[in-house]
Amino acid sequence: MRIILIGAGKVGYALAEHLIAEEHDVTVIDNDEEAIAHCSGALDALCLKGNGANAKILLEAGVEKADMIIATTENDETNMLACLISKRLGAPYTICRIRDPEFNESQMLLQNELGIDVAINPERATALEISRLLRYPFAGSIEHFAKGQVEMVEFRASDSDPFLNIPLKDLVSRVPKMPRVLYAMVERGNQVLIPTGDFIFRPGDRVFVSGNMLTITEYFRFLGRNRLKVRSVMILGGGRISYYLSRFIIPMGIHVTLFEVKKEKARLMSEMMPKVDVILGDGTDEDLLEEQGLSQTDAFISLSNRDEENLISGMHANRCGVPKVIVKSSRMSHLDVLTDLGLDSIVSPQFITTSTILRYVRARENSSGTRIERLYRLLDGKAEAMEFIAMKGDAYIGIPLKDLVSRKGTLVAVIVRQNKVIVPFGNDHIEAGDHVVVISCESGVSDLNEVIYR
Repeated sequence: MRIILIGAGKVGYALAEHLIAEEHDVTVIDNDEEAIAHCSGALDALCLKGNGANAKILLEAGVEKADMIIATTENDETNMLACLISKRLGAPYTICRIRDPEFNESQMLLQNELGIDVAINPERATALEISRLLRYPFAGSIEHFAKGQVEMVEFRASDSDPFLNIPLKDLVSRVPKMPRVLYAMVERGNQVLIPTGDFIFRPGDRVFVSGNMLTITEYFRFLGRNRLKVRSVMILGGGRISYYLSRFIIPMGIHVTLFEVKKEKARLMSEMMPKVDVILGDGTDEDLLEEQGLSQTDAFISLSNRDEENLISGMHANRCGVPKVIVKSSRMSHLDVLTDLGLDSIVSPQFITTSTILRYVRARENSSGTRIERLYRLLDGKAEAMEFIAMKGDAYIGIPLKDLVSRKGTLVAVIVRQNKVIVPFGNDHIEAGDHVVVISCESGVSDLNEVIYR
């Protein structure tokens, strides 16, 4: 597809890299000369210096021939105006990054009036992901598919887990009382694996299991992982993510203490969220944290604008025995280092935004084939989870999975048929209209026919 990308910051550059790797024709527009020079030297894309909300620049970029416009500058108004002008100039589809909470209240009206097909709020999406992690504090990450009916939960295998040292094919007979989930993926060291029947789990493996919500809950109850209930949270940093997160978790009965070093921002947060205990002070100050009860809190979430502060504060909370520590990082390339330091729950607004936009690009690109409903990049992009809707007439329809050829490095993880969740085995089959969740260790899969075939 022909895609015009407005904004060459962290999100824009990462998007451009992925889109080019997937063989899209990309044009990048940015006002910053250094950013455009960097893109010109590093990316196989047409790079234009200028205001992405300027009709002249958009016409020079070929807006009337583009399949999609993606506006990801730091300025919400610029993004919205760029989408509006692009639509007026003939662009069929626009994606807009809108971050300000004030715009969130009237988002649907703005989308309709400005011709925005998809509006993405990175901070709100990040806060939503964190709120899910607080519901399942033992998990490193949680993904939802089929409108929330299917969950895929990541956790680290421990020495006491009953599935260790047993070939996967023998688990049902050796541990018959353990609820049956699908072991979708494993990360061991720097290697991502799709487990086969002979696979044996080891302590320290990062394991991804999938199933319906009830089965997943029973599974972790069987493992003894659901003992912790988060009732108190400390948050470092009074930014937009903290605002959205507090709005999400206070109705869950969670007490929030927020640390903000800037006086005006602390005052503003206190006024907007009267139920939050806002502490004016440096949240990286270990004495202040202890004074406010760090060692007694159930979760510590570090959301400052500096990765270094988040890392140090997260490590300190981990060392103090806080059961759940979540750290924000803008550099997902450091994910392996952070997990080696014991920080399993890392969130990145940039990564979430990039993954979400790529999901819409894939779905738009493949709208005539087996449609992608949902796409998540996992483990810093080392793997992907995709939700397809099976189409009538495809070659795999009605054939047992054991009689089909599966693409190497992929796994059919879940089938949802008429609101019934099926964890598939060899004798199961796919019917037209089924929601099918696929795990892949490769990027670029865009059609279910590429995963399973005769």
